[in-house]
Amino acid sequence: MRLWSIHPQYLDAKGLVALWREGLLAQAVLAGQTKGYRSHPQLARFLQSSAPPSYIAAYLKEVHAESLRRSYHFDARKIGAFPALPPLSVTQGQLDYEWTHLTTKLRVRDPEWLKPFEAIRQPVPHPLFQVIPGGIAPWEVVTA
Repeated sequence: MRLWSIHPQYLDAKGLVALWREGLLAQAVLAGQTKGYRSHPQLARFLQSSAPPSYIAAYLKEVHAESLRRSYHFDARKIGAFPALPPLSVTQGQLDYEWTHLTTKLRVRDPEWLKPFEAIRQPVPHPLFQVIPGGIAPWEVVTA
C-alpha cells in the first residue's frame, strides 16, 4: 500500500488506479471494516489525525478529481463523507523521498509519462497536505 503525499497528477495510469484501490482499502481499514492492514505504516499519518476516516475520504476525493481530469470512471459513491478539514502535515524530506521513488519507478514503467515532469525539483503535494520542514517520515519504509 502506498498513499502518496505528492499530487496524484504525477502518477501514470497504473499508479493512479493503484492509488484509488489502495485508498479505498485504507478507507475500509480506518472505518474498521477489515481485519488486515490495521498496522500498515502508510496509515500512520491518518491514524494520528483527529478524524482518520474523514481524512482518508478527503484524500480520496482528490484522487477522484484527478481521475475525472483524465476521463476515468472511478466511482465517487465509494468515498466516505467528510467535513471541511485542516490540512495534515508532510515533511519536505518525505515529499522529496516520494518524488525520487516515483520517478525511479516511472523511468522503468512509463518513461513517456515521466518526460513532462523530469525538470520538476519540487513536486506539488496532494492538496490534503501542507509541507513543513523535516526529513523522511518515521513511518516510511525506505528502500535502497
